[in-house]
Amino acid sequence: MAKKTIKINFDTGWDLAPAPESTGHIQINNKYDLFIGGKWVKPSSGKYFETTNPADEQKLALIAEANAKDVDKAVKAARKAYDTVWSKMPAKERGKYIYRIARLIQEKAREFAVIETLDGGKPIRESRDIDIPLAAAHFFYYAGWADKLEYAFPNRKPKSLGVAGQITPWNFPLLMAAWKIAPALATGNTVVLKPAETTSLTALKLAEVIKETGLPDGVVNIVTGAGETGAAIVNHNDIDKIAFTGSTGVGKIIQNAIAGTNKKATLELGGKAANIIFEDAPLDQAVEGIINGIFFNQGHVCCAGSRLFIQESVYDIVIRKLKDRMESLIIGNPLDKNTDVGAINSKEQLTTINKYIKIGKEEGAEIYQPNCALPKNGYWCKPTLFTGVSQSSRIVQEEIFGPVLAIQTFRTVAEVIDKANNTPFGLSAGVWTDKGSKMFNVTSQLNAGIVWGNTYNKFDPTSPFGGYKESGFGREGGLHGLKAYLKF
Repeated sequence: MAKKTIKINFDTGWDLAPAPESTGHIQINNKYDLFIGGKWVKPSSGKYFETTNPADEQKLALIAEANAKDVDKAVKAARKAYDTVWSKMPAKERGKYIYRIARLIQEKAREFAVIETLDGGKPIRESRDIDIPLAAAHFFYYAGWADKLEYAFPNRKPKSLGVAGQITPWNFPLLMAAWKIAPALATGNTVVLKPAETTSLTALKLAEVIKETGLPDGVVNIVTGAGETGAAIVNHNDIDKIAFTGSTGVGKIIQNAIAGTNKKATLELGGKAANIIFEDAPLDQAVEGIINGIFFNQGHVCCAGSRLFIQESVYDIVIRKLKDRMESLIIGNPLDKNTDVGAINSKEQLTTINKYIKIGKEEGAEIYQPNCALPKNGYWCKPTLFTGVSQSSRIVQEEIFGPVLAIQTFRTVAEVIDKANNTPFGLSAGVWTDKGSKMFNVTSQLNAGIVWGNTYNKFDPTSPFGGYKESGFGREGGLHGLKAYLKF
């Protein structure tokens, strides 16, 4: 009897109906001043700059541009609050204020999520399910530690530092602010925070929350602006601690600037994370983890898994699964709940990403992008993977901060460890295998501050996060995050 071949067409041509999140419940002011000493203060220069929606290039609001004089006002307000109120307040009372901030973030979570997506370009699913809940969780976590520092550091008599200057990036605006503000307050410090100039809105919304909690004036001050504003914070003589998350280049400038001073510092800088798939890994799970680690967040994560190492025996099947999964990604309106890949945060960042895609082609790598249309307005980049790259390729060695994945193969454990560690960075990594012994063997030899096993980009306020080498020093999160704001 002859065999019959049956072909089934799974491509139905169905499209998901748009499911946009409403913006009717949010409030964005036309203009935002500086938050200094518990009040909204106009910038001394009178200058404001626009913040725009990267998905359609429409103006959202005008943001005050702080100069050195404004920063000095903020530092003086923080110092006064530290000397007269915050450092003298019983620790359990400080904890109550931090707890109130967490509860109000929860209550306003939907508004925060929509504003984060409008201002940053990331899909609403990520803002709603990851960024905002984690921000609230960090405030909850550190509220609990405020009156337990002697238990956290037994026999060491911890004391607060004073005024902390904090500078956050544009990829996780509210979450990075929570990472820094919550432990600083729990340990009795006051804060001067500068959010990224392209994503200041949720930090300013957080200022409204802080005011609503009744937090004493000057305990948290938020000054907006670009590089000059950050430099004024770093160089101010009355700052006791600098906490910075951003590029390695700026991190080096900060480190040079504070050398020879008494300022403590934590720097969380760039990364070029390796994701390693062994032949015994759960391949479908691994592919989904790879997609989540580099494409769902547009690659806008310092710990993004931008280098992929696949064991040779499963290379073909993993590549096929990756390409199939990339074809199913939905790119478009970040407010649409169906969207997987949102907009690039700024025109400047899109230019950088496109430059590296061009470099990858010129270096002889083979490029693959899904067959999809991009919106006409806004800043967009197709998810991109490169195969046939060498260890010395610039797209392998340099941080791109975009949805670009460079893929290499390996045969042995020793080979992949050497390749994974052969980079100036050391922030994060991922290992995919069903062998526990192999997992522990590989993770113990990877030069990365955090290594995920059979998952990727999972965060928790109880777990420390930070890097080695040019990825910075110090840790945020967990008890380590408290220690960075204390002296003993």
